[in-house]
Amino acid sequence: MSRIVKAPKPDVIHRTSARCRERGIVIPTFAQMRNPDSIPEHQKAKLKGVGLWDVNPANLFRITWKNDVKTGLFGGPNYLEIPREITGIKARVIGLVGKFFPTGAHKVGAAFACLVPRLVSGEFDPDVHKAVWPSTGNYCRGGAFDSAILGCTAVAILPENMSQERFTWLAEIGSEVIATPGCESNVKEIYDKCWELKNDPIHMIFNQFEEFGNPIWHYNVTGPAMEEVFNGLKTEKTRFAGYVSATGSAGTIGAGDYLKKQFPGVKIIATEALQCPTLLMNGFGDHRIEGIGDKHVPWVHNVRNTDAVAAVDDEDCMRLLRLFNEPEGKKFLASVGVNAATIEQLDLLGISCICNLLAAIKAAKYWELDENDVVFTIFTDSAAMYGSRLVELTEKHGAFTNVAAAQAFTGSLERQSVDYFKELSYVDRKAIHNLKYYTWVEQQGKTYEEICAQWDPEYWRELFEEEVVHFDRLITEFNQEVGI
Repeated sequence: MSRIVKAPKPDVIHRTSARCRERGIVIPTFAQMRNPDSIPEHQKAKLKGVGLWDVNPANLFRITWKNDVKTGLFGGPNYLEIPREITGIKARVIGLVGKFFPTGAHKVGAAFACLVPRLVSGEFDPDVHKAVWPSTGNYCRGGAFDSAILGCTAVAILPENMSQERFTWLAEIGSEVIATPGCESNVKEIYDKCWELKNDPIHMIFNQFEEFGNPIWHYNVTGPAMEEVFNGLKTEKTRFAGYVSATGSAGTIGAGDYLKKQFPGVKIIATEALQCPTLLMNGFGDHRIEGIGDKHVPWVHNVRNTDAVAAVDDEDCMRLLRLFNEPEGKKFLASVGVNAATIEQLDLLGISCICNLLAAIKAAKYWELDENDVVFTIFTDSAAMYGSRLVELTEKHGAFTNVAAAQAFTGSLERQSVDYFKELSYVDRKAIHNLKYYTWVEQQGKTYEEICAQWDPEYWRELFEEEVVHFDRLITEFNQEVGI
């Protein structure tokens, strides 16, 4: 029995399946997102001529790490290795690339995993409900995209200081938009707006910080994609040494639970902004690493599996955003031996991706990793989301010169150190876990019994491995009723 889908409604399923039939909608299973080779050929044929960002039902099947942008079909997982000329370390650093998802960010998968189980079970009725997507950035974009394809009304909630590109795109896709006070670290204000909307029962809140569909998707899709990349490059001596993920909603870091099961020696490193070091030192504040919400521990974070915390200075991220994308920055990288092909791919890293990269460097230096070690991370979105930030940086600091490039390379890469890096003991992890109480039990209506239950590894195993079986069964039955 599912712990997430609690009350299937056959009458709503019947109406929703009729809507999907009219719109030509077939919904992929988690197994198909993990392995697109299992998608039926007739479904793959529908992708011909459909753009990656088109609001088209066929694009539901492109919610995968394995989109081949050249053919429009599928291949291996999209990834980018950052060379030693940039990282300055012996260990290899590899990131899965999120740009080649619909919407240009991997959050479209997490949003799918929150909405679709409720949709195919009838708990979410598109004739009645609005899907509310509280977010610090890409999650509400993914939710709005999924909603538009599935014929659901979307309401995006995000801080008013997020990049203008996000607001523009949301308006274009037809989502209702609510801007809350503050920046990416102002999550409490988002929660307050959710409580206000809950007073009207037409709103169903898909809060990524508490929706288990979020990490379930990453456990079952992102983790296996990393394993596949690793297995394709490993030798007899190669070690899967670490996995780095900005905590944010703590969905993406859920892939680490899968990786730790496959590679018991792997270290899971949570990263956050130094300007808001919630996990590192119960800290608070504002920062500019868009997309990683702070000032609390997400309900869906299995803290017991987190081995270390790395806090990254947001100024380093902004300097490297310019180094990787400004003409003088590219020239400088070429001058220190970075090959042209790599330089042209560095725009695959958005701001939080750069944060993940720097945390990977810190982890490699802390554990003194060598050329046999591989550290994986996530490049969630790309610089395409932050063109307005580059303009703002130029207006504030002036043109990015060769001297500025050298300063960024030396100060933010070469001198990246193990300061603000903490390996977590058992007691440290329990202390971070206990912080959930103040947000979730006192403020958000969770129970004392469940927060205690979350310390049991079996709690997470059941969620990550058994719920997906229920989800895929419901999706398969729903598609059969749609009958396309």
